[in-house]
Parts: sequence; structure tokens; C-alpha cells
Amino acid sequence: MTAMPGNQFANATPVGPTEAEIRATRSADNAGQPIGVVLEIAGSGSQIALDLLRLNECMEDADPSIALAGQVGSQIKIKTQDGWLLASVRNQRQDRRGDGNAVVANIDFMGEGKEERLTGKIHGFRRGVTRYPIPGALCYPATTEDLRQIYSSDGRSAIQIGTVYPTNDIRAGMYIDAMLGKHFALLGSTGTGKSTSAALILHRICEAAPQGHILMIDPHGEYSAAFRNTGRIFDVSNLQMPYWLMNFEEHCEVIIKSTGNDLQNDRDILAKCLLMARQKNRLAETMGKITVDSPIPYLLSDLTNLVQDEMGKLDKATNTAPYMRIKTKIDELKQDPRYQFMFSGMLVGDTMGDFIGKIFRMPSDGSPIAIIDVSGVPSDITSTVVAVLSRLVFDFAIWSRNEATSPILLVCEEAHRYVPNERNADGNSVGRVLSRIAKEGRKYGISLGLITQRPSDLAEGVLSQCGTIISMRLNNDRDQAFVKAAMPEGARGFLDSIPALRNRECIICGEGVSIPIRVSFDNLDEAKRPASEDPSFVELWNKGGGEEDMVHRTVQRWRAQGA
Repeated sequence: MTAMPGNQFANATPVGPTEAEIRATRSADNAGQPIGVVLEIAGSGSQIALDLLRLNECMEDADPSIALAGQVGSQIKIKTQDGWLLASVRNQRQDRRGDGNAVVANIDFMGEGKEERLTGKIHGFRRGVTRYPIPGALCYPATTEDLRQIYSSDGRSAIQIGTVYPTNDIRAGMYIDAMLGKHFALLGSTGTGKSTSAALILHRICEAAPQGHILMIDPHGEYSAAFRNTGRIFDVSNLQMPYWLMNFEEHCEVIIKSTGNDLQNDRDILAKCLLMARQKNRLAETMGKITVDSPIPYLLSDLTNLVQDEMGKLDKATNTAPYMRIKTKIDELKQDPRYQFMFSGMLVGDTMGDFIGKIFRMPSDGSPIAIIDVSGVPSDITSTVVAVLSRLVFDFAIWSRNEATSPILLVCEEAHRYVPNERNADGNSVGRVLSRIAKEGRKYGISLGLITQRPSDLAEGVLSQCGTIISMRLNNDRDQAFVKAAMPEGARGFLDSIPALRNRECIICGEGVSIPIRVSFDNLDEAKRPASEDPSFVELWNKGGGEEDMVHRTVQRWRAQGA
């Protein structure tokens, strides 16, 4: 009798759901279960009651968005008649009434989206609220897939700079046109990764727009290392900024140091002599009438000779002291090697077009950013140099209105130095120029990027002109309050987390993003990072050798003042 073949499945291990399938099922269950209920409704936010037991269940979920559901800074969704309302949790407190398993939270509305009938997912998300929920409406955790739909690009040109918190794979993007069209500000205390983050954003913009026109004022020489391969670096050795590009106000800042009653006398003398010096140029003859502000080349020797001639006139209105002050200062500027980048006798030629094309990257030749390193500029004229560069941007935009628009992005690091508030104001023209750009620049195609570690020291109103605010960790209470006052109401829940942000994390809100988001910045390649790394004291202090030669070389450079 032939034996029957054995059942080949008899000893097989029963096949069940995999661990991944179990996690997915658990996430789907948690996503479909409410975690709270709406208690009251206000115009921009609401108060809700959260079930503490449900929150504890969600904390075990594999989906990071669901795991953080209900926590401060997280997102929840509320069912409305025809879709979902997305909100951010601002704060929490335990409701000690009843069994103690309820948590009362305040939320800020962020936007709304429609519900897909088959899947129940959010689509067509947009900022703002048109239909409010009613008290008793149920609250659900926002899933990673919900956030993916919410943060997905709407088709506009965007740059990706990191990942959306708390997810690991949802990319955070900023809309370039919206961000640059209404200015932006990058804020953060020292040591939070602000410089590296600024370099990352600018690198992304350059990659997206290789024919762009970006001018960055770098007061510390940090960004030269970051853009040596993709930009043009200008410092005192190669900037060659002609002195005659200064207008009358900027001339006064550099040449006139008197105060009180002497100030007006000195200004009157300089105005008269400067206009006559400009009129000596053949360009003035072809142009007809010019003003003391007209960017017409002139010789410094002509200016001093004119001051000398005016001083020798018998009918002068004052004594010789004002003339001697002006003449002495001009001679000092001509002879001091520290000022040669600006007051060299070689810069008298009409190079205005070449200079503007060079620093505005017109044409860009694949290098759309110019880094102006002013760390080597004498401190007494640094603000004036920045004022001239900023004013050239503004004046160029005004006088090129009849041409095809060529937008320019002006980025100002350590912005609180140049646009200080009234308490710290020093009367320099750079503050007025940058304030005017902040208020009027977008009409002429100028975008302003402000980077600062002390936003509370900025001029009143300048930060409020920035349509997009990127805030990293701020340790100072006054800075935090200042930023909160400038940000939109719907971002309050995010703003409360500013002191708790980690390095290279930020809150972005405003025109550049669909809704306020918390972002973890991407890592930047070593070759693209600014030279802003903090030194390791222990490591460097355990090394020795060569100090005597280093001190000798340093003293030589110090004495030569860079010459």
C-alpha cells in the first residue's frame, strides 16, 4: 500500500501580521479616535479639553505626529461640517475637576482643508478660517500624512531647507518669491547656528536662481569661506569703492567731525566746495545742472584746493578754523593706508558702471552672490561704507524703473548695528537708508534680509516690515517679547517654544510658508559653512609651539594696519 504524502503545511508556522502592519493598524486606530473636545471658540483660537488617557495611548504610537498629539507646539485637527480645521496647541493645564483625567489647552487656528470622501484625508489646505467649529466638536491627532498634505508645495517656486518637526521625512520649504518679495529676518542668539543657517538659505537661493543678484554685508568675515566657490568675495584688498560715490550726507559723516555751532559752518563750506569740485569734471558739462549729491567723479586734490581758495578769501563768513579742519581731514584720508580701498588716487576714473555691475552681480556669470567683507574697514567709516552700498542698491532700483526689472536681495548681517532703535541711534545715514528700503524697497524690486542676534535693538517698525520671520532660539526675554509682537497671532503656540529650540532649529512664519512651522535645518557641507565655529579651548590650550613667531607676525601686521 502506497503511503499518502504528508501535508506539506502541517508543520508550517502560522502566518500573522508583521510588526510593521501592527504599528500601522495601531496608528490608524489612534488617528481615528478623538483625543478631546472643543470647549469654547474665539476669533483666532479656542479652548479644548483633552483626554489624558487617550494622550498617553498616543504617546506609544509609531507615528511621531500622533505620539506628540496634544503636546505644546503640536498640531491637532477639528472636524467641521465639510472638512478639517488645523490648530496648534499653545499651552496646557490639568483640569482638577472630576476624575483628573482631563487637560485643558488653548489652541491657535492655522488653516483649514477639505476632506476626501473615500480616505478621510486632508487636501486643498489653505491658511485662514472660513467655517468655525462649535463647542462640542471633536479633536483628533494630526497624522504625519496629514502634515505631508498640509506642508506640501502648492506649485510655487520653493527652496527646501530642512525637515518639519516632529517628523523625520517631511521636507520644509519656503516660497522664494513670497519670502523675498516682502523681506525676511533671521533671528537667533549667539551659538544657535544662525550663521550656518543663513549660509544654507542663501546657498539654496543661489542654486534655485543662478542668475540672481545678491549683495551681503559681512561685518566679521565669516561668509567668505562659505561662498568662495559660488560667489565673489570683496574686502579692503579688492573692493575699490570710489569715494565720489558718496552723497553729501555721507561725505559729512566721513570728513566733518565737529559738533555744536561749528557743525553747520563746516557743512556749508563742504557743500560749496564739493559742488564746485564735481563741476570741474567734463561729465558735469555734458549733463548741465548737477547737485552736490550727483555721483560725478572729482579729484580730492581739487577739493582741498577749493577749500584752500575759499579760506583765502577776505569776504568769508567765518575764520580759517573750519577750512583747516576740513582740509586736514581730507589729507588724513588720502595718506592713511587703511582708507586706500576707498580714497586712493587711482579711484578717480569713471568706474561707476563697472563697480555696480561687479557688486550687484550683473551679469552674475554663475556667481549670483557678492560678499562684502567689511571686517577690515576702519571702524569710524564702516557705517558709511554700508550706507553707500545700501543706498546704491536703492538708487539703482529707482533709476532703472524704465528697464526690465532686475530684483536685488540685500542681506545685512548684524543688522542691529546699522538699523538701531532710538535708544541706540547714532544718527548715521545707514539706519535711514535701510529703514527706507524696509518700507519702500519692495515697490522697486529690492528685497531686504536682516540677520541679528538682538532683535530688540532693531529700529521700531523695521522687523514688522519683514513678511517672513525665521526665529531660532532667543535667550533674552526682551528679544522674545519683541519677536512675539512682530509675529502673526496664529503663531503664538510656536513662539512659546522659542526658548526651548535646539541648535539649528527654528520657527518660520509669515509669507514664505503656508502656515507657521518648526523646522530642523539640513546639515551643510563643510566647504559651504561660514567660518564661525567656536574654538575648542581645551584642545588649543593643550597644543604648543610657534607662539613667538606668531606674535611677531601679528605685531608686524598690526603696525602696518593691513598695508
